[in-house]
Amino acid sequence: MTAQLTASDLTKSYEGRLVLDSVDCSVPVGECLGIVGENGSGKSTLLRLLAGAECPDRGEVVLHAEGGVGYLAQEESLPPHLTVQQVVDRALAELRALERDLRRLEARMAGGDATAETLTVYADTLTAFELRGGYDADARVERSLHSLGLPGLPRERAVGGLSGGEAVRLRLAVLLAAAPEVLLLDEPTNHLDGAALTWLEDQLRGRRGITVVVSHDRVFLERVATSLLEVDGDLHRTVRYGNGYAGYLAERAAERRRRAEAHTAWRAETARLRETATVTARRVAPGRAMKDGNKMAYDRAAGRVQQSLASRVRNAEERLARLLARPVPAPADPLRFTAVPRTATATAAAGPAGSGDVRRVLLAAAGVAVEDRLAPVDVTVPAGGRLLVTGPNGAGKSTLLHVLSGALAPDLGQVVRHGRTGLLAQHTGADTCRRTLLAAYAEGRPGTPEEHAERLLSLGLFTHDRLSAPVGSLSVGQRQRLALARLVTEPTDVLLLDEPTNHLSPTLAEELEEALARFTGAVVVVSHDRRLCARWPGDRLALRAPASAAARACP
Repeated sequence: MTAQLTASDLTKSYEGRLVLDSVDCSVPVGECLGIVGENGSGKSTLLRLLAGAECPDRGEVVLHAEGGVGYLAQEESLPPHLTVQQVVDRALAELRALERDLRRLEARMAGGDATAETLTVYADTLTAFELRGGYDADARVERSLHSLGLPGLPRERAVGGLSGGEAVRLRLAVLLAAAPEVLLLDEPTNHLDGAALTWLEDQLRGRRGITVVVSHDRVFLERVATSLLEVDGDLHRTVRYGNGYAGYLAERAAERRRRAEAHTAWRAETARLRETATVTARRVAPGRAMKDGNKMAYDRAAGRVQQSLASRVRNAEERLARLLARPVPAPADPLRFTAVPRTATATAAAGPAGSGDVRRVLLAAAGVAVEDRLAPVDVTVPAGGRLLVTGPNGAGKSTLLHVLSGALAPDLGQVVRHGRTGLLAQHTGADTCRRTLLAAYAEGRPGTPEEHAERLLSLGLFTHDRLSAPVGSLSVGQRQRLALARLVTEPTDVLLLDEPTNHLSPTLAEELEEALARFTGAVVVVSHDRRLCARWPGDRLALRAPASAAARACP
């Protein structure tokens, strides 16, 4: 079997909003291509186009796979009336059809029809069946269900009774069991625990066909992807990087260095041309002695010198004008937080154990709780402290951050703050106002629009042409960048970050981690990002769901 997946000149818009513009992509057999980019950049759109689930406005996709195509959509819903067994049968339909063809051909040959044509068809069908592992397909279903956290799932159970996470894992399990030659996965790591993630990574690394995966999980990409395709949500184009996730990071770093070198060279050349244009005209060597008393020859020579200098000045001015008309911008400075951390000793009203110890505390919460959302918890954050908050969905992680920031009053307990807190919420919400991105960034801040624009552009999070875009037209990732831009430019003592890497591109997520490492104030982060959690340098707090919420979650 030889698969082919090629896309050329793909362009796609929704209601007049351009998402992808002239995108080209080719995936050879044996490659696992990771598609990355911020939320809303067009990753899922590109995967739908590659899968044939949608048609492009322009361009074409060539997808050929004798061994079948499997597509896991991020938002697909299974018909609730189907049973688990029917979902399995639907996923294995092609293998079941191949098996029926084999049995039919075997019956024909047993009945005396053993012609060369029949034997050839039988051999081809048997090869296709064996290459896709048809004989152990049912065993693969059981292994997949068990490895993805669904052991013993009753086959007669209706999928309408499954939780959202269980339904996603069921779809993924049967898709992997079908062993298609081309596998297209949109965020397959969602709803998986550590053991299931490791199993999935092993399965994908061992595949022989074509694999294309949309993912925000940097550890997953590092372990699985052989190359990466980044979708730029601002330019609506893609850039391909080889050598896996490490190669992607290395090439992005090299790109920054090249831009810095190009900017330095541009500045040096413009300075040289300015000097040529302003100084050369004065280099006539006045008072040069007349050697032979021939004034006419002397004047002619002086005229030639003046003409030559004028030509050099004119050429320098023309080249300078061209360079200034097309400036080479410097790469943005690395992302950093503005901080004025407190150094004075503060007295916490109540420490984690109610000890009342005197510490350099910026933020202290004693027994804070919110009904049905957050069980009682104590938190103490000293100056320079680092706290990572983890826990299952429904444990109240986001609720805790809102309580600590003062955006939400607790039903029980109290919070004492001795510094300025800055909150980066997980969901920024859609803004339907017609205000521009620049106006939203500048809201409530002193200064002129020009000053705000200069500061915002210096972060490298947006290009100049985006400043006038209505906030309502921004993607999820762009709105997150806007919120991040406001946070990093506001002096803060305690940063409260709720899943800060969720909607960002991998490079910006890496840059954000580096900025947090340099931040001298205190940091409280809620995150399930495996890479961030593995490298976390500070304390950890694991929350549990409130008893009432846990009871509702039980079947």
